[in-house]
Amino acid sequence: MAEDREATQSAATPQQPSPKLSSSDFRVYNSMADHMNLFHDRFRQMWNTLYAAASGGKRPKGMSIRQFLNLGLEFCQHLHMHHTIEEMHIFPVLARKMPAFRTELELLTQHKQIHAGLDRCQAYLQDCTAGERELRLTELKSLMDSFGTVLWAHLSDEVEQLGAENMRKYWTLDEMKTMPM
Repeated sequence: MAEDREATQSAATPQQPSPKLSSSDFRVYNSMADHMNLFHDRFRQMWNTLYAAASGGKRPKGMSIRQFLNLGLEFCQHLHMHHTIEEMHIFPVLARKMPAFRTELELLTQHKQIHAGLDRCQAYLQDCTAGERELRLTELKSLMDSFGTVLWAHLSDEVEQLGAENMRKYWTLDEMKTMPM
């Protein structure tokens, strides 16, 4: 009983805010977020180009059907490769201390939800490229809508988890310097 009261009291006691990081320490702790955001910004850019065409009913000016399909396939393939690298090399290291990167939790669940729609989108674009189907932008939009919300949340959630203030809760500066990114 006394242990329960102590646990409740310590959980209810607000923790002192961490001291402000120096600029140098912030850069070290935030390095994975910065690096990840570079990749995520490219995915956002590609998505926006594809989605604007799909929802507007016409390809970007000066872009042929083949170029548009190649952009879509590049988006699908690069996102798949990006997630494979994360799951094989980055997440296992982070999961040692950070619950958000463990198999059963949110970020990997988001990967699975994204890939359910992404795989259908890639198959559709491959069929269009092979001439087995005609490209219909409304159909592409529907496929993109099936995973867009979770994709955009994931692009933000992952970078937030890798941000300096969160990383410093789990890792030392020396550990951050040995991270795989």
